[in-house]
Amino acid sequence: MRSLRLRLFATLIAATGIVWLAAVVWIYAGSRDEVEHVLDTRLQEAARMVASLASGFDSLPAHSASATVPLLGSYERQLSCQIWSLDGRMVAKSSGAPDQQLSTASSGFSDRTIDGEPWRVFTVGDADRNLRVMVGDRVGLRERLVTDLIKGLMLPALLIAPLLGAAIWASVGQGLRPLRRMAQDLGAREPNDMRHVEVEQAPTEVRPLAIALNGLLTKVEAARRHEREVTAFAAHELRTPLAGLKTQAQVALAADDPKVVRGALEQIVAAVDRSARLVRQLLTIARLDSETVDAPLARVAVGPLLEEIVAETPKHQGTTVTIDDSVRAMVLTTNAECLQLALRNLHENAVQHTRNGRILWSAGSCAISVEDEGPGIPSDELDKLGNRFFRGRLRSPIGSGLGLAIVKLAVAKIGAQVTISNREGRSGTRSELTFPA
Repeated sequence: MRSLRLRLFATLIAATGIVWLAAVVWIYAGSRDEVEHVLDTRLQEAARMVASLASGFDSLPAHSASATVPLLGSYERQLSCQIWSLDGRMVAKSSGAPDQQLSTASSGFSDRTIDGEPWRVFTVGDADRNLRVMVGDRVGLRERLVTDLIKGLMLPALLIAPLLGAAIWASVGQGLRPLRRMAQDLGAREPNDMRHVEVEQAPTEVRPLAIALNGLLTKVEAARRHEREVTAFAAHELRTPLAGLKTQAQVALAADDPKVVRGALEQIVAAVDRSARLVRQLLTIARLDSETVDAPLARVAVGPLLEEIVAETPKHQGTTVTIDDSVRAMVLTTNAECLQLALRNLHENAVQHTRNGRILWSAGSCAISVEDEGPGIPSDELDKLGNRFFRGRLRSPIGSGLGLAIVKLAVAKIGAQVTISNREGRSGTRSELTFPA
């Protein structure tokens, strides 16, 4: 059952039916006991009354005329009375009483079946008058009385049941109205309308849904804004090298001097390298943003991985790269791909900003650091590092401002942290990756 309204309606109808059924059983049992008690009391009073009346006569007839037994459907003449002598002779009986003796008990209550019909009898004995008075009624009439009582209660309930069902259906619909209003409000919105759903006026049960939906709308709006920013920055960053490519190609075509042609071609190669690196970084960021599953972990040897990155990354003449033995011997339990992305972009960032200097890779307890001898980072820009397309005042010619953003995304996937600061007492920066123990 997919409809919430039908589900609630069925649940409430079932619960109401169970309560009604339990009430009927309880009323039936209680009414039966009460009726039994009332009728037994009536038998006692009737028997004692007949006995007291019989004691006032000096003599009684030998027997009374027989009478027709009433039907079970009638409550008229329900009680039957017999007066017997102690020697077993019927003295008198009421109209409708059977010819057989109602009870063999000398006194008190007893049950007996006469002609296939059960009777409930109360007997009063009078030894002084040599009499025994028996007053009884049919058990079937008692059952009919209780059954008719229950029918009398159930008939109005059955007539009211459709009205109750309609009231429950309308109440469930009224209770679900806030959800319908919310759905109508969301359905009527434009695709770019990310306003929050009203929470204060929402019922308590709907409020968690509204809060969660508002959180989702906030995330979607942030993702859309981020996508627009990435698209705008990417278009801007790609426009510059493409324009340079066209300019240098025109220069090469128009120039007759081989040196000018060679210089233009070298600029074209640099622009292509910059464009290729930018595209690669954009694809990497897009892939990291789209991955929601935790990166699988494995044992990774840091030394060979870093040596491969250093060998593949071109550097300026006069720049040396040193990998400390502590890094070569280091083994981490992490994701190899994310670690490679972080190390590669940190190394490329250090190489771009270091000319005629030294780049040092070292390791400590659950940490890997790289130091360069570049110009450093202005103190007012330290908190902006890692923002996408942020390059700063001391940016390199071929940088795109995405390297540190990729590092932050990659280390976040493996639960690590990156810290970037200026070196103390000398120029350059220090970048450190800290991994979970």
